[in-house]
Amino acid sequence: MILITGASGKTGRTVLGALVARGEKVRVLAHTSGQADQLIGLGACESLFGDMRDASLISQAVNGVDKVYHICPNVSPDEFNIGKEFIAAAKAAEIRHFVYHSVMHPQVEAMPHHWQKMRVEEVIFASGLPFTILQPSAYMQNILAGWQDILQTGVYSVPYSVDSRISVVDLMDVGDAAAKVLLETGFENSILECGGPQILSQKEVADVITKVTGIPVRADKLDPRIWEMKARQSGMNNYQVDCLIRMFEYYDENGLVGNSHVLESVIGKPARTLHEFLTWYNQKPTEDK
Repeated sequence: MILITGASGKTGRTVLGALVARGEKVRVLAHTSGQADQLIGLGACESLFGDMRDASLISQAVNGVDKVYHICPNVSPDEFNIGKEFIAAAKAAEIRHFVYHSVMHPQVEAMPHHWQKMRVEEVIFASGLPFTILQPSAYMQNILAGWQDILQTGVYSVPYSVDSRISVVDLMDVGDAAAKVLLETGFENSILECGGPQILSQKEVADVITKVTGIPVRADKLDPRIWEMKARQSGMNNYQVDCLIRMFEYYDENGLVGNSHVLESVIGKPARTLHEFLTWYNQKPTEDK
């Protein structure tokens, strides 16, 4: 059986779907009972819920599983400590393969939530566990959060420079890579960068949206102060807001540029382009979006 932690977010659900489609038995760890129930509905065999900082819950989660796919809650100030506890528990439980969902370029100290993932990676190296680390770029799916606003206003807004270039990747490709790594041999003790096949500025992203939808769309930089106000209204805490603002500042200067070669070698096919992804999404029935 495989354990997925942090399973209720879009990454966890995608990895769960990829494993269930391959007939695998999966235990999930979610934050709330409602989320755990939903994941059972998506095909998980067993579910647990609670606070990832709870050592007894961590021990219960890893007990009786062969492999772990560890996803920490997004932009968590406790990622390093949570990671240490899961790694220690996995070692004690003699887990055969520990797979960590990291991020592209965790070495960048200017982005604190990236830097925390690098520190977790360091603990993994010293643990003696057979490991694989996936380092995905920003997801194409992130664009969909404002999809209806984009179509209604003709504006694709981002809180960083519209000239920032990012190797956006399809989360479903990352999910397929996660499943391959967990189910096949030969990926142990490796770090796999998962970038998309194109390095696109945000102006170019807007151009792709225009081509796919037939609606003229332009890229526009959102005032970071407006983004911060909305983020706080949505319930983000100070750490999350600060981390993301610093990430936007980094994107302003450097973007997030990677490569799809490793991802493509893992999944055995070309990584999906943004045009392909948005075309697929735009053609979905409204009730499935």
